[in-house]
Amino acid sequence: MTARLRELYRYHELLENLVVRDLKVRYKNSVLGFLWSLVNPLLLMIVFTVVFTVMLPNVTIVNFPVFALTALLPWNFFSASVMSATNSIVQNSHLVKKVYFPREILPISTVLSNFVNFLLALPVLFLFILLFRVPLTVWLIYLPLIMVVQIAFTIGVALVLATLNVFYRDTAVIMEVIMQAWFFLTPVFYPADVLPATKLIWGLEVPVRRLVYILNPMASIIASYRSVLYGFVDGSPPTAPGLDFFSRTIVTALLCLVFGYLVFTRYSHRFGEEV
Repeated sequence: MTARLRELYRYHELLENLVVRDLKVRYKNSVLGFLWSLVNPLLLMIVFTVVFTVMLPNVTIVNFPVFALTALLPWNFFSASVMSATNSIVQNSHLVKKVYFPREILPISTVLSNFVNFLLALPVLFLFILLFRVPLTVWLIYLPLIMVVQIAFTIGVALVLATLNVFYRDTAVIMEVIMQAWFFLTPVFYPADVLPATKLIWGLEVPVRRLVYILNPMASIIASYRSVLYGFVDGSPPTAPGLDFFSRTIVTALLCLVFGYLVFTRYSHRFGEEV
């Protein structure tokens, strides 16, 4: 694995070129350019704001637009990365068959190009933070670390799904359904506090709220973004993520990254035959 990582580093210029290529293709002949990446989260933010502040006024969430946007931007980064990375090997079959390079560059480049879009959208989030007078605190120093954790987790998932899609082409179709369900199972437009702490299921007392964070790393990552950028639904200012909570998130993301890389490297030598 160490040798593969050294080889990946030797091809870092190719990785950079693929990221740039993806960004150019995405915004080619587009009038608004990267601003299109803001349309989806802004529209969803408006819809959720109307639903939770007008149609369901009893649900009290202070500064709801900021609450929603701090989750929608990381979620869109994750969702777009996973869906594009799943098809990255198959869609670049002409390269896989003809030219040698570390195949993991393809899914990693899609994740990094979507991360660039995420960074370009962050100023809009900070604009809303200023408009709604959410305090900017020293805990923003955690933001780069949270981003790195999300990138690690996303790349791990991307590598596994890119591998599966080479051998089972239904993977991309199935993932479209799974990502929709995953979105609603993640506290993006609702606070995790609305979930019951425990629930009796088939005679067993299930810790629902705790399981959401244990089984869904994106819930923990989004909670960390909200902690340092938004604060709490009662209006409390931003604070640092809980040390034990965030440590578990880091370990989960790294384990996912290592697992994804091992799965990918185990089967990557067969990609040329399958695609």
